[in-house]
Amino acid sequence: MINLIYLGNDITTMTRLKYLPGQTVQCTSSYKEAAKWCSETTSVDNIIILFDKRSLNEDITAITYLHKHHPEVYIILFTPPLSAEERTQYLHCGIHDTLNKTASITDIHNKIEFISERADILFSKKTAKKKILHFKIPLWKRAFDIVFSLFSIIILSPVFILTAIAIKLESKGPIWYKSKRVGTNYKIFDFLKFRSMYTGADLKLKELNGKNQYASEEDNNEQQIIKLDEEMEDILLTSGGLSVGDDEIMLVSDDYVISEEEFNQKKETEQQNAFVKIENDPRITKVGRFIRKYSIDELPQLFNILKGDMSVVGNRPLPLYEAEKLTGDEYIDRFIAPAGLTGLWQVEKRGDSGKLSAEERKQLDIQYGRTYSFKTDMKIIFKTLTAFIQKENV
Repeated sequence: MINLIYLGNDITTMTRLKYLPGQTVQCTSSYKEAAKWCSETTSVDNIIILFDKRSLNEDITAITYLHKHHPEVYIILFTPPLSAEERTQYLHCGIHDTLNKTASITDIHNKIEFISERADILFSKKTAKKKILHFKIPLWKRAFDIVFSLFSIIILSPVFILTAIAIKLESKGPIWYKSKRVGTNYKIFDFLKFRSMYTGADLKLKELNGKNQYASEEDNNEQQIIKLDEEMEDILLTSGGLSVGDDEIMLVSDDYVISEEEFNQKKETEQQNAFVKIENDPRITKVGRFIRKYSIDELPQLFNILKGDMSVVGNRPLPLYEAEKLTGDEYIDRFIAPAGLTGLWQVEKRGDSGKLSAEERKQLDIQYGRTYSFKTDMKIIFKTLTAFIQKENV
């Protein structure tokens, strides 16, 4: 059972909290009284404190006191946007989550439901200090990863050598490609692939407008900033490069100049299309097209698996720009799960030109994170191996 305590003195917030479905919220402006109420709850009850932000020093004193007497409580800070320094200090003193001060009753209810569904982790005595959802790979899965990756590297060493030679002969540039990816527990690591694109591929960026398979038709009818995919550097925006009037800030990249306001609007529009895939991408080399078709470009990730960055089977590690769109509560389970070389969505519609909607991919990732097992992993590996001989270009 979840007990809710509102610690603050905002009349509007207290009034709104009365309408939380199925919840009774105790309200107080005294952190010592809140601590007393925590002491009066039963040992099986879990406590969430909705903490209304006041001054930083005053809040740190209150939060420290609460954790000293009741380390198991989960504290959500009601706050307007925080500065980087404030975020650091609040996290350091023990805040576990935040909600905008003007959050709707629905948003508050969803947050509480999210915490309740994961109470066995978030209110465990082992995680009382950190309250962080954390995935730990099972021993059977890690043992299998080590054996599988090591054996595969040895067996496939001729393929590694031939691919490296082919890449070097066709185009200038490195054999390997490294990109920053977000995997299990939102961990960022260097993701390895064989290079499959021409160097200087960013010069062809403007040619790709409208080819994102996951963008809606309405989006494709507009002139949009096409995101860079796996082998493109993230666009670096530098404010202050140009100035148009006193109030308008311009953002500058190698490929365009855009106002900050327009960029923010476009970014908001793209939220529903986090995944990006360009069909018949002209930036890909002939060797690259072949090794992508048969997933040979993915083989260097066996070293990632051996190192422990990812698993053989799991949810695909995402580029930073994709992962940043999936940090909401509804997608947490995607990252509190194994990151993998292959996974559930890769074998679901792999032969259909890779045309799987963004939402379908997200839900299959979440499904795998909640239901993975040794039996499931073996089925996915078998389907992946049989997919290597397919004729269609993926």
